[in-house]
Amino acid sequence: MRRRTAFYVFIAISFLAVLYMLSDSARAQAGSGQVSVAGFGKSNAKPLPPGGPAPRTADGHPDLSGVWFPGKIGREDLTAEGNPARLQFDPKVTPEEKPPYQPWAADKVKKLSTLDAEILRPSVNCMPRGVPGMFMTNPYPIELILTKTELIQLDELNNNFRVIPTDGHPHSKDPDPTFNGEGVAHWEGDTLIIDTIAIDERTWNNFVGWFHSDQEHVVERISRPSMNYLSYQVTIEDPKVLTRPWTSAPRTWSLGHEALQEYYCTNNREEEALKALRDLTEGPKK
Repeated sequence: MRRRTAFYVFIAISFLAVLYMLSDSARAQAGSGQVSVAGFGKSNAKPLPPGGPAPRTADGHPDLSGVWFPGKIGREDLTAEGNPARLQFDPKVTPEEKPPYQPWAADKVKKLSTLDAEILRPSVNCMPRGVPGMFMTNPYPIELILTKTELIQLDELNNNFRVIPTDGHPHSKDPDPTFNGEGVAHWEGDTLIIDTIAIDERTWNNFVGWFHSDQEHVVERISRPSMNYLSYQVTIEDPKVLTRPWTSAPRTWSLGHEALQEYYCTNNREEEALKALRDLTEGPKK
């Protein structure tokens, strides 16, 4: 209940932020697709210590199993906005470039109004986050279960899951698109490499309009450098949308000791409210 309550507070603040961005001072940036939401305050949460070496499986690989929270504090704390303990990476230390869109794609994203960017967001429409969204656009905890043959990812958000074989076998010749795509993993040293294709085009790669084509290819790298930390990095290739591959900054997840809660997106009225707000401020769409 705590996390769901925090989510509803977040939505309420998001609406206030949207209203603010529609003020005269913010209209100059309309169409950028960028939404900035602040106001959660700060907390005194401290980063977890490394906790010693990562546990290992019988075959010698780091055991990725556990419940993992985004950031460095080992728990969810939506009041910690702006607190370095909650950041998954420090942009001052590791700058992250913007998606290298092809000109037509950059123009499409730029033309999204603030409200349209919100209305079209897959999460507003209760759709799965997909890959790499199950990590990249998921502010809630996940659970990883590593077996001899598979990595299983369970997301609290919408109770999504995926099962990834770790034997490195080739992809299917013509897989059907799914939200999580067809993922196959293999080990390179202490890093698990997940290679995913055939990702449903309805997913976004961020919260502000990064759409993709049917040719998107996602490579995720997951490692456990210490007991309390998980490291995640993704490279996205999309020859129809991007000019070159994009690689994220390494992101940090921290070990938690809580069970996942049941969280489903059901009977969502946020889309209706956003459309009503758009009609009120911009006029009905023709």
